[in-house]
Amino acid sequence: MTLLAVENLSKSFGGLMAVNEVSFDVEEGSIVGLIGPNGAGKTTVFNLITGNYQPNTGTVLFDGLNLVGKPTHTIVERGIARTFQTIRLFQNMSVLENVLAGCHCRMKAGSISAMLRTPAQRREEKDAMRHALAELEFVGLVHEWQNKAKNLSYGNQRLLEIARALATKPKLIVLDEPAGGMNDQETQDLIRLIRAIQERGITVLLIEHDMGLVMRVCSSLIVLEHGAKIAAGSPAEIQANPRVIEAYLGVDSE
Repeated sequence: MTLLAVENLSKSFGGLMAVNEVSFDVEEGSIVGLIGPNGAGKTTVFNLITGNYQPNTGTVLFDGLNLVGKPTHTIVERGIARTFQTIRLFQNMSVLENVLAGCHCRMKAGSISAMLRTPAQRREEKDAMRHALAELEFVGLVHEWQNKAKNLSYGNQRLLEIARALATKPKLIVLDEPAGGMNDQETQDLIRLIRAIQERGITVLLIEHDMGLVMRVCSSLIVLEHGAKIAAGSPAEIQANPRVIEAYLGVDSE
């Protein structure tokens, strides 16, 4: 079953066509990689899917709903969570508070309930606390729950972003270069984490330059070059595709 369908998506900035009529599907329960050379338009596609940018043309259908024109908070509520190429955490808040921020979109109590500390509001708060700690346990950071986000290592800050995204209870998690800045051991742990996310029934769409990770964890790949899709298929098919090889390595002028 198709969970996400990107159809003829285009985005220009002034005279620059950053994304040019890109189309692809993401099947429910899959791990899909969006790859390509630097400047290929990968993060722009992510920003169009998650509502950070609005396309000039095209549609983004998620679970049957066209997301184009929807605000980012509505897209999160519908079930898409993301991390960013450049880490965006509340650096002076605790690790636990960062994950609780992700829980907020699923909480129903309003300001009056919060002020009155109604039983329903207190139950909801306790449930959010349990959920946040469970996500920290899942990514291996529960022992850091009282620490400030800024005191974590770079790799652990990446994991905290993933925990915060998972706290929104997504159907699809969008990871923008999750292995960026990680050492070999952290990357191996990340591979296991991405597979564990899939085992929870969450679909994964990721951008990643670490081709070892991509080839090991993704069931299918979409390749962009200069804002356009040039190939799609299994990792083995992409690895052998002459146009992809040319995009990454160039061709001999002779």
